[in-house]
Order: sequence, then C-alpha cells, then structure tokens
Amino acid sequence: MKIFDSHAHYDDRAFDEDRYDLIERLKSENVARITNIGSSMETSKSSIALADRYHHIYAAIGVHPSECEDMTEDDLEELREMSKHDKVVAIGEIGLDHYYPEPGKELQEIWFRKQLRLARELGLPVVIHSRDAAEDTVRVMKEEAAQDIGGVVHCYSYSAELAKVFLNMDFYIGVGGVLTFNNGRKLRETVEILPLDKIVIETDCPYLSPVPLRGKRNDSGNLKYVISKLAEIKGMTEEKIAEVTYENACRLYRINK
Repeated sequence: MKIFDSHAHYDDRAFDEDRYDLIERLKSENVARITNIGSSMETSKSSIALADRYHHIYAAIGVHPSECEDMTEDDLEELREMSKHDKVVAIGEIGLDHYYPEPGKELQEIWFRKQLRLARELGLPVVIHSRDAAEDTVRVMKEEAAQDIGGVVHCYSYSAELAKVFLNMDFYIGVGGVLTFNNGRKLRETVEILPLDKIVIETDCPYLSPVPLRGKRNDSGNLKYVISKLAEIKGMTEEKIAEVTYENACRLYRINK
C-alpha cells in the first residue's frame, strides 16, 4: 500500500524538534509521497527546501488569504521565479477566508485572482483554501475560468451540493481528518456522492488529526484512519482507497506514478 499526503505543512514550527526523524519514519508507514504546501512567501521557500532535501516530497508555493495583507507585485514575481524549480507542482494555498475580518474581503479577492492568473500562465494547478467564503470562492473561480487551470479544494468543508459545482469545474476534493469527527457528518455526506477518482487525501498537518488522535499533532502516518473511514463509506478495501487516492494525487499534481 502506498499513501500520498496531498497537503502537509512539515515546515511548521510544530515539527521543529523532530522534523527530519519523523519524515524518515513515515516511509515505513507507507507514506510514499507528500506535497508540502506554502502559505506565505517564507513557507513557500521552506517548502521548496524540504522538496530539495527529500526525493518523495514536492512543493506548492503561494500566499494564503490570511497572509496576503502585505503581499506585493514583487512577491508575485518571486513566486514566478520560484515556480521554475522542478519540484514545484502547484500554486497554493490560495483562496478566500472570511472567518476573520482581516485582511479585508476585497484585498483577499485581488490576490486570489492574481495567483489564479499566475497559475494559468505557468500551467500549474492550484490548491484552494476556502473558509466561510463559499459564494465568493465559486464566483471568483468562475470569473477566472478556473476549470481551465485545475486543482483541488483542500480541507473541504461545504455541502455535497456545492461539491458538485467544484466537480463540474473538474476540481479534486481534499478529504482529511474531519471525516472521522463526530461533527463531520456534512463531509461524510459529501464523500458519499463524490466520484472516487476526484478524492485526494490530506492531513493539513500539524492540524486536524483524525479520531482517535483528535487534538494532537497530526502527521501523514495518521492518514490510515482517513483511509479506513473512506473505505467504510465507499464499501471498498483500504488498499483500494489508498491506491486510487495515490493515483488521483499524482494526476492532480501532474507527477508520474
């Protein structure tokens, strides 16, 4: 069984004490590939550094909506240069987050659009973060013809009906530990209607550890619990779920299997 963690943050401070030992250990837990996701200019660089260090780690680069307040055109140019690295496989995570009032909605939307356009120019998929911003996210994606860019809506938190809108734009849906939560019913209902070939699994580590480890630091080794719940919902073996989601992530990031 091979597992592809499609969305991780191993450059996070939560891993400072044991980052490299942990990444090595995960190889023995069937974690064959990881995409480390940037959320700022700094973490985009550190994601590339991790990808440089490990053959099985890839990098996404981009600025998260909560980090876009000080973003400049120079940053956009720097992302363009960084994208030339052969381990950079996506622009992200980018999008909209209206959970907090700052940065303002207009500013978030400006940088979401600019990074979508950069991804289109570069021929890279996007990793989309969307929290409490469903309507605006869909509007911007449609106005920017995101169906021609491709990518994933990570840590999916909206309804099954809205998932169909993203599927119609040929996007993948990122599924993680929330699937195992007692209050994860909405995501389980979404997974029931999702075609298996549009699901990728993710940790968003160090966040969102699945049950029975909820509240503890997450890592890719815990994806076995997500796979188990997916297998239960889809009526398939865990081996088949791991195999198909691995292949899906390779297609999403345009990586040879």
